[in-house]
Amino acid sequence: MGLRPNLLTRRAAGVASTTLALLLSTAAVGVVPAASAFSAAPGGACAEPADSHANARVKPGAAATHEPNELTAKQVRERDADLAAALRERANFRAGAGATTLATVTIPVVVHVIQENSTRAGGNIPDSLITSQISVLNQAYAGGTGGAATAFAFRLDKINRVTNPSWYPIVDGSSAERSMKSSLRVGGKNTLNIYLGELSDDLLGWATFPQRKLSSMDGVVVLNESLPGGTATNYNQGDTGTHEVGHWLNLYHTFQGGCGGSGDSVSDTPAEASAAFECPTGRNTCSATGLDPITNFMDYTYDSCMYQFTPGQASRMLTAWNAYRAA
Repeated sequence: MGLRPNLLTRRAAGVASTTLALLLSTAAVGVVPAASAFSAAPGGACAEPADSHANARVKPGAAATHEPNELTAKQVRERDADLAAALRERANFRAGAGATTLATVTIPVVVHVIQENSTRAGGNIPDSLITSQISVLNQAYAGGTGGAATAFAFRLDKINRVTNPSWYPIVDGSSAERSMKSSLRVGGKNTLNIYLGELSDDLLGWATFPQRKLSSMDGVVVLNESLPGGTATNYNQGDTGTHEVGHWLNLYHTFQGGCGGSGDSVSDTPAEASAAFECPTGRNTCSATGLDPITNFMDYTYDSCMYQFTPGQASRMLTAWNAYRAA
């Protein structure tokens, strides 16, 4: 699939052109393979180490000392087994307490701007970039750039500015990152905490997957200059944020697992052998049906190349929300 010629214009408007879909079907509420198909993690929880961000977005040729570009097959099995178990627990809870599954969700967002000093070079980005990022999220998740509409909308509740040179740049997996998040994170499992700053190892961002027990590490880290209007060339239309929030809502990379196995656990994203960079139109790295999903928000292509989630991804995110993050 090629580029959408009106993508940049629609993003610049900052308004979603499609309303949220009411995902009320059984598939949207969440159907996953039987738990017996997976090997459950010890204690029913994801075995991924808390500081192993296997869901970062990286620049082409980034020389990260720890390049966290995909989960292992074992981690995928464990995570999907945990999702199945969490859904069973949730179903039992609903039966006993009268709770309901959600079909549309508005997510409160708290943005933490981590600064070395008061200059733009030191991380002090203007509020306008942040409000534009929220607009990009709303447009992308409403299907306003041409993909499937999802159940999610985003409401900016607070911008929290923190000047702390010891947290700048934000270093993936470091004790400083843990200290930062432990000190700053607010809200419950349904609150999206976004941390903005300069990042280590040429990373564009990383995120935590949802878990049954809330961790202080929960949230999304994004390169500050990747926000719409930032200075990160080819990555300054806000889709690092879109990509990382997808992980926070339980999506894997489109190239997860390569050409074999369960891939990204979504049936309508064609298999892809490896991450795609720039915008390689017509790329086809697997023998399975369909060209590589280079325009999907969960690949590694330029922001200008990304414009869609699939219906299967929309369903998976809502399923995970009802399992992990719904009140």
